[in-house]
Amino acid sequence: MKSKRLLGLSASVLVLVSVSDAAFADGGCSSATLRGSYAFSAIGEVIGILDDAGTVHPFTKPSVLNDVAILRFDGVSHFTRTDFGNINGVPKTADFNPNQTGDYTVNSNCTGTMTITYPSGVVLDVKMVIADDGSVVKALIGTETVPASTPAMDGTTCGTSCKQAVQVSFDGRKVFDNHDNHDHDSH
Repeated sequence: MKSKRLLGLSASVLVLVSVSDAAFADGGCSSATLRGSYAFSAIGEVIGILDDAGTVHPFTKPSVLNDVAILRFDGVSHFTRTDFGNINGVPKTADFNPNQTGDYTVNSNCTGTMTITYPSGVVLDVKMVIADDGSVVKALIGTETVPASTPAMDGTTCGTSCKQAVQVSFDGRKVFDNHDNHDHDSH
């Protein structure tokens, strides 16, 4: 009799685990999934100017980008960002740049978007996926809009604003900070 109850209990637990996994996969994410601080790294290349038809006009040599950042998501739809990065081994700024903001959306299937806005006028359109119950974010820049650019190898110029073709990936992981842990006592 005990073994039948144990078997029944085990089967019930298995069903509950399966149902909860399916529920997460079918609708477990929302903007509230991203709340708190996340450490990001980015690596990739700025390839050239992207025209309105989607044609890439390559630069003579792609620019290599490396970047680290802290993003603080509000759990609703906004974030702040502080980053430090190099382009071709040269720092973009002398120190961390804390003056970035953005908006984000999260779909129920754990995909989403971020729009990162720099004070210089650069705007990044980022596509992301969220994993591990919201503790991991993987992303790619879809487009980078810049106020000015060097000419492409074929002479294509930017004008006052243009999109650049980029191949940049982001890896983010939730980090602990005192703002995220409301039960934490500081002594």
